[in-house]
Amino acid sequence: MPELCVGERRWTVPTGSNLLDALNAAGLNVPYSCRAGSCHACLVHCLDGQPADALPEALALDKHAQGWRLACQCRVVDDLRVAVFDPLLEGMPATVCALDWFGDVLRLRLRPERALRYHAGQHLVLWNGAVARPYSLASLPGEDDFLEFHVDCRRPGAFCDSARGLRIGDELRLGELRGGALHYDPDWQERPLWMLAAGTGLAPLWGILREAVRQGHRGEIRVLHVARDSAGHYLAGAMQGMAGVTVDLVLAEQMEEALAGFRMVSRQTVALVCGAPASVERFARRLFVAGVPRGQVYADAFVEHV
Repeated sequence: MPELCVGERRWTVPTGSNLLDALNAAGLNVPYSCRAGSCHACLVHCLDGQPADALPEALALDKHAQGWRLACQCRVVDDLRVAVFDPLLEGMPATVCALDWFGDVLRLRLRPERALRYHAGQHLVLWNGAVARPYSLASLPGEDDFLEFHVDCRRPGAFCDSARGLRIGDELRLGELRGGALHYDPDWQERPLWMLAAGTGLAPLWGILREAVRQGHRGEIRVLHVARDSAGHYLAGAMQGMAGVTVDLVLAEQMEEALAGFRMVSRQTVALVCGAPASVERFARRLFVAGVPRGQVYADAFVEHV
């Protein structure tokens, strides 16, 4: 059986063991959320030996070449020495500078120790103690001196539960920054731009919307936000105050009716959609019916966290 080593600890595991399970069975308490290679909370550094990696493309090429792996996607097939990601050593400190509640949605603003290079639509792993979860950035680089995240606290969850206790001045740690499927392309400036979001799927689109306006987008901009209740339309005022932006605020039970009203006026239309998988699927299906080419629909489905 292969030997697994972390620091001074060494133990054997059955060949083919899932690396995340093997580490946690030994009491290492490696965080995880999705077990699908999406959240990146279970990042580990392979120092000697290589596991069988089922999803190498989940990490950037340079990070993968440096030996970083997602433990949930790896199996131990030979002797392996790894280091668990330590947010105190490798994460960037960030201080809570604002906390605003909109119903069950927490708008969390952090001021990082140093400027972070990112673009609207990217994700960042947040560490609150030993709890790590990825969240989309809702802030806009170059304009905001903070990082903004929208945390849906309607359901219990490790990060949500810990976030409820946050106070101004508390310190979190920033983990891996990675690109999502959503972005703004300057080549789209003359094209109609549709943004469809459910719940806190609005977070990345809020940054992208502001980026489009900042870059002088000249085509139609239409935003549709689906929420469970009126309190869930937490950015309604800010969006409705933007010149040249049409905003549709829709309750969940009205979603199909509202989507049926979408009529494409140009084959050049670009659509950005974000939310829970079921909502993203409904958005994509309606956009296809409306005639938006599949290659012009960019989707980011949030993974349910544990």
